[in-house]
Amino acid sequence: MNSDGCFLELQFLESLEREFPMSITLTEKAANEIRRVMSEQKMPDSTYLRIGVVGGGCSGFQYSLGFDDKCDAVKDEECQQHGIRVAIDRKSDLFLDGTVLDFYDGLEKRGFTFNNPNAVKSCGCGSSFSA
Repeated sequence: MNSDGCFLELQFLESLEREFPMSITLTEKAANEIRRVMSEQKMPDSTYLRIGVVGGGCSGFQYSLGFDDKCDAVKDEECQQHGIRVAIDRKSDLFLDGTVLDFYDGLEKRGFTFNNPNAVKSCGCGSSFSA
């Protein structure tokens, strides 16, 4: 394939990415905190941030955040945002569509926050929701 063909393929892939973006957006502040934790724990660059939704909490569902060394192309959606590799299982992907993961660092609290437009109700602590 010549360089023009490679360029057209790249344009096509970029258009798909714009057309079908990942369900969750990672803010730069969240990515910086994740990068800091990964560095502190000496995790390899190939590590994924795994974001999910599990049953539980006072509102029905809870967010889950963790690290994983692999991603299953059949079961997971994956992308890279701000240099962080992100993996979301396809079931959780439905509940997280349009969600923004941010990091808040204030005097009264510190931690990751989920701004989920699909959440009909959430608990006071912000870690569980119903959709």
